[in-house]
Amino acid sequence: MKKVLALILALSMALSLAACGGDSGSGSSTGGDSQTSGDSGSSTGGDSQTSGDSGSSGDKVVKIGVFEPATGDSGAGGKQEMLGMQYANKVTPTVEIGGETYTVELVYADNGSSSDKAPTAAAELVGKGVSLVLGSYGSGVSMAGGPVFDEAGLCAIGVTCTNPNVTAGNDYYFRICFLDNFQAQVLVNFAQDKFSAQKAYLLGELGNEYDQGLITFFEQTFPGTVTKASFPANTSDFTTYLNQAVAEGADVIFCPVSIAYATQIIKQAASMNLDIPLLGSDTLDNNTVLEAAKDSNVQLYVSTFYQEGGSPEFDDGIKAWLAEDSTAMTNNGGNDTIAAVTAMGYDAYYTALEVLKAAGSLDLAAIKATLPGVTYTGVSGAIGFDSTGDAVRDTAYIKTSDNATGTWALETVQTAS
Repeated sequence: MKKVLALILALSMALSLAACGGDSGSGSSTGGDSQTSGDSGSSTGGDSQTSGDSGSSGDKVVKIGVFEPATGDSGAGGKQEMLGMQYANKVTPTVEIGGETYTVELVYADNGSSSDKAPTAAAELVGKGVSLVLGSYGSGVSMAGGPVFDEAGLCAIGVTCTNPNVTAGNDYYFRICFLDNFQAQVLVNFAQDKFSAQKAYLLGELGNEYDQGLITFFEQTFPGTVTKASFPANTSDFTTYLNQAVAEGADVIFCPVSIAYATQIIKQAASMNLDIPLLGSDTLDNNTVLEAAKDSNVQLYVSTFYQEGGSPEFDDGIKAWLAEDSTAMTNNGGNDTIAAVTAMGYDAYYTALEVLKAAGSLDLAAIKATLPGVTYTGVSGAIGFDSTGDAVRDTAYIKTSDNATGTWALETVQTAS
């Protein structure tokens, strides 16, 4: 029954779901330069399925699927999330499973930031015989691809897909990130604590599940008055909306939109010398967004999963890798600022290794039985799962853009309490 519900959910949302950062496909991004496709193993689905094979050298190989956008509106964020996995795989390329050493191979499938393309990408990973899936950056694509993993009996670990519906009705989808209802409450608390906000202007893309879900959660918990506005897909001029926020006397503007839209909103806010603080969700924690705010007077604050300095060893290591790998540097936006999604991709990889070690087998049923009880302490904090498969998380980082240096500065660590 849960599989049927999950399939219905995916079909009903196929035209409107958007990722953390948008599924509309209105933007473009070249991606996947540093990716490899991996072997094309086989898979027939079913709970008793096993996967993995031997490499050309005869070494045992375990395949971990990477279900991420390398193109489309969320391509920039997807590539940064993948960087964390790729760096972790470089640092730790093997894992002990059942007393034997396996080489870990990352197998990629680009879901294109699109809920229409996500099921095909998910099926591609099933067909390549992966043992576990990581991703996606984007709630909409995660929800659209989820039923495919469910039907195949293949577990997926979401990295930064924050919409509550990702795990709803799907026993095979887990995640390591906080949820949007928590994130919205954190931002409401911050707006109250920092700005004593009594009026909020809420702006999101029309029909975008991620945007509108966060806006609904924010409205439900904000103690003051709100004005809501929704813009149609492919909008490029936001001055009317920003002027409306000014006319309404808004103390803060909450715009949990895609990277592509966020950069346009920020640039236009700067051009009109807007002095109302902009609050963003985890999608805005991106180097492209930082670049848009640089040298402006825009006040930008975002909620996210990690801030540089949280793990100096991780920070130093990945910055050194970026410096020596030009493709990785390009995929990070051309600089070595560490996005929170990169830290989360890193933690997701090691969580997957813990699952495989605990299962002691590549049998998908054994992996499914083991995953709910696995815990891991990563660079982003302690990771564990509740009965729904959601992460047990109680804090978020609030960062602000330092527009003089084009970097993030930690504003505060906020809880929902």
